[in-house]
Amino acid sequence: MKTHFKTLVFGMAFIGFTACNANNKKQPTPYAQVETIKHETNKQYIKVVLLLDTSNSMDGLIDQAKAQLWDIVNELSYAKCGTAKPNLEIALYEYGNDRLNSAEGYIRQVLAFSNDLDDISKELFSLTTNGGEEYCGQVIQTSLNQLNWGKNPDDLKLIFIAGNEPFTQGRLNYKDAAVNAKEKGVTINTIFCGDYNQGISTSWKDGAALTQGDYMAINQNQTTVHVVSPYDDEILILNQRLNKTYVIYGKVGKQKMALQAEQDTNAETYSKANAVSRTVSKSSHLYKNDTWDLVDAVELKKISVEALKDGGLPEELKGKSASEVKNLR
Repeated sequence: MKTHFKTLVFGMAFIGFTACNANNKKQPTPYAQVETIKHETNKQYIKVVLLLDTSNSMDGLIDQAKAQLWDIVNELSYAKCGTAKPNLEIALYEYGNDRLNSAEGYIRQVLAFSNDLDDISKELFSLTTNGGEEYCGQVIQTSLNQLNWGKNPDDLKLIFIAGNEPFTQGRLNYKDAAVNAKEKGVTINTIFCGDYNQGISTSWKDGAALTQGDYMAINQNQTTVHVVSPYDDEILILNQRLNKTYVIYGKVGKQKMALQAEQDTNAETYSKANAVSRTVSKSSHLYKNDTWDLVDAVELKKISVEALKDGGLPEELKGKSASEVKNLR
């Protein structure tokens, strides 16, 4: 059985994605049937903000977030807004850690809204815990102030905040933060790490209800049990083949390809299940690398081959004509 953390995120994403009258989600395909055709996405976004308590007792929560990132992406890849598939952006904050600036409420923006899933994975694996004060209202308001939420009413805007201290801590009242979230069309979902009734008595359920969000209590130290699939080994072999299809360009190409390999290793080191889920995510339309992969960049019309100079191409493509480069795709 997968963890409650994943189930909550999946449930909220698809129950909430009604602002643009989305079609019913198609049923997930078996892992072996990974998405091989890239689809054009429209101008709608699913914007997800993760607010993670990184105080001393939250090591299990951070582990769950690492374990479930790619499963979350895979489920979100089935979402539709009308007939088009929306884009995905994820932002990440940590709060409640003594290493953070007390004047800023022990809050740090780890990553602003990004569609670079490798960057998100890297930052999740870099999080460490330490004691501190957990100010839920303040971290919610900080994410509302700092992030570019956009003005498209068809976007699905979700905050998921997880922690285990009373929701009422801090100078900024969580109810005021909730009012501001509603004004931006943002739904707050709360994840209390502990007893369900204790979460209710410490206002975690109320923190979600104010924006018609959902509340759930989980055991953050519960481990994920992976049901072995006969396709697992085949999928991991396909990942090696997939990695050979990327064509780097530009100044950050080599660095980004190295980051991709690093996150493959992180996923595999964490568990075989995580590596499988990551591979499936890499085959989906949500895994975009147009800032460094020439195939994605041309397909998404972010750059034309004709505009590239030899200095921006890998060695094997230098000196070739635009038509020769295109034929190598």
